[in-house]
Amino acid sequence: MVGQTQAQTTETQPQPTTDPANAPPENPSPTTKIPFRPRKIRKLSPKTSSDSKSSQSTATENPKTTTESPKTAATATESPKITTTSKPSKSKLTPSSQPKPIVPTLMARSLSCEGEIEIALRHLRTADPILSSLIDHHQPPIFDSFHSPFLALSRSILYQQLAYKAGTSIYTRFVSLCGGESGVLPETILSLTPHQLRQVGISNRKASYLHDLARKYQNGILSDSSILELDDKSLFTMLTMVNGIGSWSVHMFMIFSLHRPDVLPVNDLGVRKGVQMLYGLEELPKPSQMEQLCEKWRPYRSVAAWYMWRFVEAKGSNSSAAVVTGENLQQQQQQQFLDPINGILNFGACAWGQ
Repeated sequence: MVGQTQAQTTETQPQPTTDPANAPPENPSPTTKIPFRPRKIRKLSPKTSSDSKSSQSTATENPKTTTESPKTAATATESPKITTTSKPSKSKLTPSSQPKPIVPTLMARSLSCEGEIEIALRHLRTADPILSSLIDHHQPPIFDSFHSPFLALSRSILYQQLAYKAGTSIYTRFVSLCGGESGVLPETILSLTPHQLRQVGISNRKASYLHDLARKYQNGILSDSSILELDDKSLFTMLTMVNGIGSWSVHMFMIFSLHRPDVLPVNDLGVRKGVQMLYGLEELPKPSQMEQLCEKWRPYRSVAAWYMWRFVEAKGSNSSAAVVTGENLQQQQQQQFLDPINGILNFGACAWGQ
């Protein structure tokens, strides 16, 4: 019997060697078909499976490696599929993730755009029926005036902690010192000494605030064009870096100078008082509570805040605004801005509806 099996093996061995089609190591393409052949042969008969194993042993000279070679071949065929799919997925993720933060800045519409106030009022009426009744009693606001960002920021610094008449007097002398409103430029302010500014009624502290603002313009940290293009969060971060400009000043600037539609001045006492009266709250809401209470007003919280000022004005409430000034977080008192003639700190960017 041993002689017969040896004879059979010797007869079967020369057959695959003479056939060039059964030489898989030289051509990588047939190796992918090797794992499928033994499975079909084993189902038919055990003899043919032994013959196939013997034919494969001539190629590798080891029958054990032939059983392992299909596994390695299968992994080899599967591994390039994984690499080819992972590489393009990475290339697709990196470019798509970059333009996402830029989209909101391009889609923001100013309140001075035609028809935007009407859209805002329709949204507020639907989102908040309580506010809807307040809108019916007041004419809509009008945002149609504009000053350059540098001039508006300089003006807001000068009006801090001053009554409207006193602030207007100092601002008029300051503009005359600069040669007119068109001359209120960073280089002009930097050329003025604290003594010159003090002669027109500007304190040394406010003079340092004006110089810090002008230096950030001169160094390229801020510019009128960048201020107009930045989104609300980035703009808030950049402007609060200026000495003397805090969160309240930035919010007023964004609403009444840039006409941004979705600004909620959480530190403004007038807006907080209006929210308290509108919803019948027992206590004045804290700034940390304002975001949640006014969430339904998005994305037109600026317009809703305007109605809070009118609501408090109609009730005859005389209050002062708590202002957080820059990094020092100092509490300051500022002249109330509920004058329908002068506007909010006379930023020159809002015409009040009568």
